[in-house]
Amino acid sequence: MVTPSLSSLFSLLFLGKLLVGIQTVAALEQSPAPSPSFPGKQDNPVIAVDLELVLAVDVSHSVDDYEASLQRQGYIDALRDPAVIEAITSGPQGRVAITYIEWAGSRYQHPVIGWSLLDSRESAWAFAQALESQPITSAPSTSISSIIDVAIISLFGNAYQGDRLVIDISGDGPNSDGRHVREARDDAIALGITINGLPVLSSRPNPNGLGPPSAWLDAYYIKNVIGGTNAFLMEVIEFENFGPALKEKLKREISGSTEISLSSGSSLPAHFSRHSPQKPP
Repeated sequence: MVTPSLSSLFSLLFLGKLLVGIQTVAALEQSPAPSPSFPGKQDNPVIAVDLELVLAVDVSHSVDDYEASLQRQGYIDALRDPAVIEAITSGPQGRVAITYIEWAGSRYQHPVIGWSLLDSRESAWAFAQALESQPITSAPSTSISSIIDVAIISLFGNAYQGDRLVIDISGDGPNSDGRHVREARDDAIALGITINGLPVLSSRPNPNGLGPPSAWLDAYYIKNVIGGTNAFLMEVIEFENFGPALKEKLKREISGSTEISLSSGSSLPAHFSRHSPQKPP
């Protein structure tokens, strides 16, 4: 259970103000309204879970339709994977809470699937089926900082109480909109939230005509995006390899593994690697 400090409460109240003017789309499943003034959820009935997980998925215009479909299918397949389902049901509570949000610029965060309780093969498959039935959205710009801010409010405004709070960010570029991403990252860490990353490098032409993403995206994520207890990232080379990487990442993320590797993991294919900084930069 996370109990924020007084300074963290002020940070959360500030983040609540940032939501004014942010364009969001209603989730499929109506979740409780965010309550930034009660970040500990002390006055609300909650459901205990092992993990509250925000799946934050980049749908900015640099991700073309082909790449976006591979990315979406990767999440659908991962949530149906027996090893991922085993991780979901193997914790002390035997259940986790997950929401799926597509994001782009500072004014675009689209909750595709609202907060849902996953505690069995049936519930995981139902989540995957709901995700499969929804269209993939797209919007301009890339604001990692804004999706972190919105995810914080979502984590403290839902009906669950997790032993761990995690924001899982996949993306193909650096922050280009909104406040500095380190500020958002640090606010999340102060509230006991872990941010993990899944940066993707693609050799396909950028739909915006800006060329391929920089090869240093993993270093950018390590320095600016990920942080918190047991934070880590997996870098994916080409969207065709997104699915296998995501399955490995979710297994580790959901199980709460403390394994640390600063170089390419020998147990992983060469087209993706995993990194865990010893401490936030």
